[in-house]
Amino acid sequence: MADDRFRAILDGDRCVNPASVFDPLTARMAGDAGFELAVLGGSVAALVILGAPDHALLTLDELAGLCRRICRNAPIPLMVDADHGFGNALNAMRCVEELELAGVAGISLEDTVLPYPFGLTEPTLLSVEEATGKIAAAIAARRNPDFAILARTTVRQGEIDDLVERARAYAGAGASGIFLTRARRIAEVEAVRNATKLPLVLGAARGELASANLASLGVRVCLQGHHVLPAALSAAWKSYQTSRGSPLAEQGPPDDFMDRYSEAARYENLIDKFLK
Repeated sequence: MADDRFRAILDGDRCVNPASVFDPLTARMAGDAGFELAVLGGSVAALVILGAPDHALLTLDELAGLCRRICRNAPIPLMVDADHGFGNALNAMRCVEELELAGVAGISLEDTVLPYPFGLTEPTLLSVEEATGKIAAAIAARRNPDFAILARTTVRQGEIDDLVERARAYAGAGASGIFLTRARRIAEVEAVRNATKLPLVLGAARGELASANLASLGVRVCLQGHHVLPAALSAAWKSYQTSRGSPLAEQGPPDDFMDRYSEAARYENLIDKFLK
């Protein structure tokens, strides 16, 4: 069953910063440190499961399996980046069913076209009609109304009317909240809040939002980046170098170590070869 503690955060009057986690141990550590909410990012899941960058290569079963292991004995609720729901509206329904059964407290479901079709290597958004249908289907699939389904969209500069239209449509479809990425201005957040009255989630607090009173703007969750996994991997790199007696151990990993070990260049070459 869904965890109603996440719903309580969304219905509250504070802005909570979640802990970025990637396995059962980090979830327990986050709870012990006093965090009220954990988040599993899509890029984090891709790195942990595939050792690869986030190019929409994960399967639903792989993500659900990781979520199940994290939630099995986690002390705090888990919010999960469910990307595009792994396909169309029917896939989004299956995504909700699997992640709710895994013990997840809520998901974000984005309106980005994923994976990128041939010839398209920059993000583009679904039509409002298709994205709204996916949200409605996801809502219909959940068993417990406490399971939060956040409609995630990208703030595009100069297109605030489209942003408001999308937010209203998603709210009308039953979304539990609106998740905004790339928001930079207070006016963007205010426009969505005034149009929907739904709780808001921010992917980050940048630009004017870095110094704003987010709680007063209706923001109930604001992510702070996914720094824990790189920090953990940096410590692992140093431990390996130290155990081999390498002088590199004191220098720390190279600046590009995350790209190196996730084979980022290899995937970029594959994109250039097969998708452009």
